[in-house]
Amino acid sequence: MTATGWTPGPKDAITDVKGIRVGHWTDRRGATGCTVVRCETATAAAVDARGGAPGTRETEVLASANLVRTCHGIVLAGGSAFGLAAATGAMRWFREHDIGFGARAPRVPIVPSAVIFDLGVGSETAFPGEDAGYAAAAGATGGRVAQGSVGAGTGATVAKLLGPEGRIKGGIGTASLVGPRGIVVGALVVTNAVGSIYDPTTGALLAGPRDPDGRMAPLPEVLERRTAQMDALLAAPTNTTLAVVATNAAFEHHLLQRVAYQAHDGMARAIVPVHTFADGDVAFAVSMGTLEVRDSDALTVGTMVVEAMATAIVRSVRLAKSVGGVPSIA
Repeated sequence: MTATGWTPGPKDAITDVKGIRVGHWTDRRGATGCTVVRCETATAAAVDARGGAPGTRETEVLASANLVRTCHGIVLAGGSAFGLAAATGAMRWFREHDIGFGARAPRVPIVPSAVIFDLGVGSETAFPGEDAGYAAAAGATGGRVAQGSVGAGTGATVAKLLGPEGRIKGGIGTASLVGPRGIVVGALVVTNAVGSIYDPTTGALLAGPRDPDGRMAPLPEVLERRTAQMDALLAAPTNTTLAVVATNAAFEHHLLQRVAYQAHDGMARAIVPVHTFADGDVAFAVSMGTLEVRDSDALTVGTMVVEAMATAIVRSVRLAKSVGGVPSIA
């Protein structure tokens, strides 16, 4: 049982939401990768981008004023804008399995995607392409989800307020919670933030910018030590936290959009600062629509999402392993 009284699902992962499947493609040598969340039976999907430098594809289709407002899969990828090519491969997999929008063939798969910047960790020319996205989609399962330095989290790093020399390895994490009347919520997060990472249950600093001697500096000291050169670095769009939250609650789109907003509250509980000009923070929310609920349950789900998100972020850093010479906290 968590500190707030909710119980994690049996896998303690986003795949505890029935119908959600997750697959990774990992390139450890290039320090990059992609992760595909398959949700082909979703009844609604929403997105909210709050970072100042997002890299996305097909997110406008999820807007409340537009027609579709759902999707068949979501791709999270490294490689900056180059990594958006992975979504083409995922679309190819869905097309081959006759999954998509519309009643006539060929159906069109709706696969929104978002990317992190990891080009400065391993190879600057490595990014997940079409074949990588296809492989991640094909390998997606509803079982336990690999975490840490895998998939889209392979080249993720955090705590870069004093420059890249002091950064610490980030990664990918997941968590789930079971609430009242069978409500299930899951979160999957790729943490590649400029900010420091805190454990919100204790307030402890998990990953802060490192001094040359390896000491993690506290945030007030970090902000005092910042220079014009560091400020220029912060202005560069080289960081991002990406999230997918899912629930079995059958929400209308406008309620699910509110859940996407609240997912960012989970980011703010564990990442300080967050939503900067140098971060492209994006949160997707998916309803699998298998549990009838009241509109008022959106408040419960949103609150559960905040906790699941914060837990997933902490795990993404705790379970990460060193890649490309960037040390981890493990």
